[in-house]
This record gives sequence, C-alpha cells and structure tokens, in this order.
Amino acid sequence: MYTITPENILLVGSVLLFVSVLAGRTSFRFGIPVLLMFLFIGMLAGSEGLGGIHFDNPQLTQFIGIVSLNFILFSGGLDTHKDDIRPVAAKGIVLSTLGVLLTAFAVGTFVYYISPFTFLESLLLGSIVSSTDSAAVFSILRSKGLGLKNNIRPMLELESGSNDPMAYVLTITVLSFMQIPDMSWFSILESFVLQMLVGAVMGFVMGKAGRYVLNKLDLGYEGLYMVIVLALMFFTFSFTDVIRGNGFLAVYIAGLVLGNSKVVHKKQIIRFFDGMAWIMQIVLFLTLGLLVFPSEIINVAGIGIAVSIFMILVARPLAVFICLSFFKVDIRTKTFVSWVGLRGAVPIVFATYPLVAGVPQADIIFNIVFFITLISILFQGSTISLFAKWLKLDLPEEDKVKEQLTYDLDNREMTLMAIVDVKEHYPVVSKSLVDIDLPSSVIIAMIRRNKRFFIPSGSTVIEAGDKVVLLASDREEKRKTTAFFRGEGFLGVEE
Repeated sequence: MYTITPENILLVGSVLLFVSVLAGRTSFRFGIPVLLMFLFIGMLAGSEGLGGIHFDNPQLTQFIGIVSLNFILFSGGLDTHKDDIRPVAAKGIVLSTLGVLLTAFAVGTFVYYISPFTFLESLLLGSIVSSTDSAAVFSILRSKGLGLKNNIRPMLELESGSNDPMAYVLTITVLSFMQIPDMSWFSILESFVLQMLVGAVMGFVMGKAGRYVLNKLDLGYEGLYMVIVLALMFFTFSFTDVIRGNGFLAVYIAGLVLGNSKVVHKKQIIRFFDGMAWIMQIVLFLTLGLLVFPSEIINVAGIGIAVSIFMILVARPLAVFICLSFFKVDIRTKTFVSWVGLRGAVPIVFATYPLVAGVPQADIIFNIVFFITLISILFQGSTISLFAKWLKLDLPEEDKVKEQLTYDLDNREMTLMAIVDVKEHYPVVSKSLVDIDLPSSVIIAMIRRNKRFFIPSGSTVIEAGDKVVLLASDREEKRKTTAFFRGEGFLGVEE
C-alpha cells in the first residue's frame, strides 16, 4: 500500500492521466462511457486495487470537486449558444428547479420506506442524487456526436448545466436541518431565494464585466487573456459564495454570458476551457475512484440497485412528465429526456458534504450514491444512442452535417467553404490530418466516405474517394489549401 506524498503525486498523477486518456479512447470504441473508465481506473489504483494508493480524505476530494465543477460549468456555459437554448429555456429552467425538487422528494420517500434511514437521512440521499450531471451529459452527448430532434440536446445541456445549484441548495438545507433541528421553514425559503437570485445576478454581472475588461485590456500576450478569464471564473464563484449566493449558478451564467458576447481571442478561450474541463473531469473521477473502497460498495449493492431502478424508471420519468406537462412536448421526447437523467461526479461530490459534516450514516450514503452513479453511467450512458434511434429522435445524417457546419461557422468564425473530391494521385492520400500542415485559418470540418459523413480527428487518414469539407476564414488560404489537395501546390506535408 502506498500513500500519496508531495514527492510522488506528480509521477502518480501523470501516469493516471495518461492511462485514463488511453483507456477512455478505447472505451469509446466499445461504447463504454469514458467517464466510467476514469472511475474504474481510480478504483483500480486505490488501496484495494492493484495500485495500492491509500487515499481517504473527503475534505480534499470536496475541494477538488468544487474546483473541477467550476471548470466544467464555466466551459459548458461558454460553449452554449443562446440561439440554441432560447426556444427551450423555459423547459430547461422548470426541469432544473421543479424537476430536481420532485426527484429529491420521490427518491427520499422511497428510501425512507425501504431502509432503516430516518426521513431526513433519506431526504438527504434524495437531494444528493436529484440533479443530472453536467460533466456526464456534456461528455456523453458531445463525444457520441449525437444529433437530436426537437431541440432536445440544448434542453438537456441547459438542464444539466443549471440544476446542480438546486441540488446543492437542497443538500445543504437538509444538512442544516439535521444539525439545527429547530431551523424554521421561513429561513430555509429565504436562504434558497437569496442563493438563487444572488447567484443569477452575479453571474450576469461578472459575465458582462469580463467582456468589458477583456476587450479593453491590451495585454500583448494571448495566453494572459486565458489567465484573466481564469481569475474571473474563480472570483465569480468565491465572491458570490461570500455574499451568500450560489457560486455554481453564477459561474455557469457568467460562462453563458461571456460565450455569447463578442470577445477578443474568444475561440482560444473556448478551446482552453474545453481542454481544462476535460482535465478536471479526469482528475475528479480519478479522485472519486481513489476515495471509494470497493468492498464497502458491495455491502450497499442491494439498496443501491433498488434506488437506481426506482430513480431511473419512476422518479426521473415522474419529474420529467410533470415538468414538461406545462409545454407541448410529445411522449417520445418526454421518454427520452427521462432516460438521459445521468448521474455522475456531482452527486458524489455532494455526498462528501455529509462526510465532512460528520452526520450519521454519511459513509453509507456516500457508498450508495457512488453505486447509483455507476449504474446510471453504465446503463443509461451507454444506451443513449440506442434509445434515440428506437424513439426515432436521432437526426438524419444530412442534418447532423448541417448542424456541425453551423457550429463551425458560428463558433470558429469560418465563413468560406470548399468541397474537395480526393483522387488516388492526390498527395494527401494515405496521410493523417495531423501530418498535413494546414494554415490556422483552415479546418477540415468533415469527410464523406462510403456515403456517410463523419467528423474527423487528427489521426484520421485521407483516402481516395473521400469528399473533404474545408472551412476557411481567409480566401487566399482557402485557394492554396484546395490547390494543394488537388496536387497543384505545396502547403507542407510531413514525411
């Protein structure tokens, strides 16, 4: 058994990150949610796994969780377009507030009747698992490139990005009740309204302030703008928390405002935080995997399975059907939204709060929450695409192409498009994209091969017969690139 120390943490951390990325890539090919692999690697490296790393520090885990959620929520806000969420804003808000409340009480009541927990302990468990997880939803929907009809995807992403604050407030409220039994309902309602209102206002104000500062400052170095935005994100969370607002909500809204504003180096900022969000997701899931003891999870398997089944088949559908009954939504959409009630890192992070507070049954609650998360990511996360096809809610291939092109044109400021039919004698044949030295103003948005479009990665190899869709922001670079693809000029291909 090994203990993490300052001397070996970088070595161990770098190895775990590297292994996680490779395993995540492999898991995606087999349809296994990548986040689940990060959890398993953390458990495998833990004190009861092959790595033998002893880690039992809920306070540090909670801190890592808070920092990680800042990046995940802020990045999610940056990457959310207001035009996408405007038609579904009301639905998303109802799901992220009333939906969370209904789920918490439904699960809490069920747990109360099937377990020896008190009603407050049961309600605490229900509150912890009441929100869908933004990291899981963003990761799974975007990594699968899933195109959905009826604006379902922006609604799900809005819900998952904005419902964590509600679950957090419920969790803290029930904890306060357990520690201060004579707490009044008026003070609870006052705290809830204050947290949500202050969080929303601070997020909007800091987003606008960030836009003003970024556009007025002349820092000289592109990298310093990322530092400014990083400081803005952490200041938004911490200052909002100091003035009794909800920092998670403030961070998400600040990212949303900033991402939908004209800001210098916006493309680079979005890419930086997208990368940081992935790093923090990996670190968070690895840490949570290290914290859990598999032998203790087995002891709660019975109640964990029962709560998981109830939440997936009863509590989540009940909340979704009630919330969406206020709108004109067909039953197929309601059914699919019910299935994408993914639980992930957020509930496990929230489960550390009872551990830190030292409330009774906290360790059992943590293990049950961890078990529920595993079930949710494994079964719901791996079957989202199948459900979309079964319910006939997945977009046709042509519409997915249009959706991706629209995203690239809007988000990457690409305005010129060219389609190149690759012939056998073209110099790019059998070359991977990473080996083609494309100008920064040109991207390969997608490739049509065997009558199907797909979004390429750096390792994608160009084949004869491909139709390559090029997007460019500079007319001359577009001309030179298309000429090179046809063998009429030189851009630079590494041998």
